[in-house]
Amino acid sequence: MDSLYFVGVAVIAVVAFILCIILFNFFGLWIRARIANAPVSLGKMVGMRLRKVPVGMIVDNRITAVKAGIDIPSDPLEAHYLAGGDVNHVILSLIAADKAGISLDFNRACAIDLATKGTGKTVLEAVRTSINPKVIDCPNVSMGRTTIDGVAQDGIGVKVKARVTVRSHLDRFVGGATEETIIARVGEGIVSSIGTAASYKDVLENPDRISKTVLAKGLDSGTAFEILSIDIADVDVGENIGAKLQTEQAEADKRVAQAKAEVRRAAAVAVEQEMRARTQEMRAKVVEAEALIPQAMADAFRSGNLGIMDYVRMKNVQADTSMRESIAGGDKPRTEGTT
Repeated sequence: MDSLYFVGVAVIAVVAFILCIILFNFFGLWIRARIANAPVSLGKMVGMRLRKVPVGMIVDNRITAVKAGIDIPSDPLEAHYLAGGDVNHVILSLIAADKAGISLDFNRACAIDLATKGTGKTVLEAVRTSINPKVIDCPNVSMGRTTIDGVAQDGIGVKVKARVTVRSHLDRFVGGATEETIIARVGEGIVSSIGTAASYKDVLENPDRISKTVLAKGLDSGTAFEILSIDIADVDVGENIGAKLQTEQAEADKRVAQAKAEVRRAAAVAVEQEMRARTQEMRAKVVEAEALIPQAMADAFRSGNLGIMDYVRMKNVQADTSMRESIAGGDKPRTEGTT
C-alpha cells in the first residue's frame, strides 16, 4: 500500500510539473487572448508548439484581427503559416481592406499572399495599391529605354513619355498579368496611335488624343490592375524616319543597278573575248590555207601544169601589185607566196 501511495504521488507530481511548465510557457498568452476576447485554448497552443508554429505570432495576429472586428480562428492562421505564407501581412491587408470598404475575404487574401511570394511584392502592398492608386512610368527606365518612339504617316518620328495610373484589382490579382504587361500594352497602343496620325503636328497639337485612344482599348483586360488614366508626360519630335528610309532605299537601288551594270559589262567582255577567239581561229584557218599554196605550186611544177614562165609572170604581177600599193599608201607589200 505504501508503494502504491508513493507511485500515485509521483504520477501526480509529474502531471503537476507538466502543467506548471505549460502554464509557465503559455499562461501569459492565454490570459492575454482571453482578456482581448480572442481566446485560444491551451491545448491548441501546445499543438502549435509541437508543430513548430510560433504561438505568440498566431495569438497576437488573432488578437489584432478580433480587435479590428474580424474574427478569424487560430487554425486558419496556423494553416497559412505552415503553407509558407505571411500571417502578419494577411491580417494587416484584411484590416486595411475592411476599413477602406473593399471586399476581401481571408481565403483570397491568403491566395494573393502565396501568389506574390518570391516576387518582391506582398498582399499588403496589393491592398494599399487598391486603396491608393500607383503611377507607372511608360516606358520603364530600368528596361533601358527612356521614350516610346512612333512614326506618323508623314514619316516624322515622335518620342513620347507616358504615366499610367493603376490600382490593384484584387479579384484578378491571382493569375493576372503584372506591371510589365501593362507597360508593354500601353507602349504598343501609343505607337499604334502615333502611326494613325496624318502628321506629327497632329500629335503635338493634341497629345490627349493618344491617351484617349489607348485608354479606350481596354488594355487592363486579364491583368492584376485596373487602368484609371493614361497621361502623356512629354512629347518630342524625333528623326525624319521617312526621308531616312527613302535615302537608304535609294542607296540600295543604286547598288542593285551597279550590280546589274557590272553583270552586263562582264557579259559584254565575255562576248568580246569570245569574238576575239573566233577571229584568231579564222585567221589560223587562213594561215593554214595559205600554207598549202607553195605545196600546190610544187605539185603543179611536178605534174607539168605550171611552167617556169608562168611562175615568172606571177612574180611580176605580185611585184607590180606591191609597188602600186606602196605608191597609194596602202598596206605593206605581201610576202612571197601570198595572193
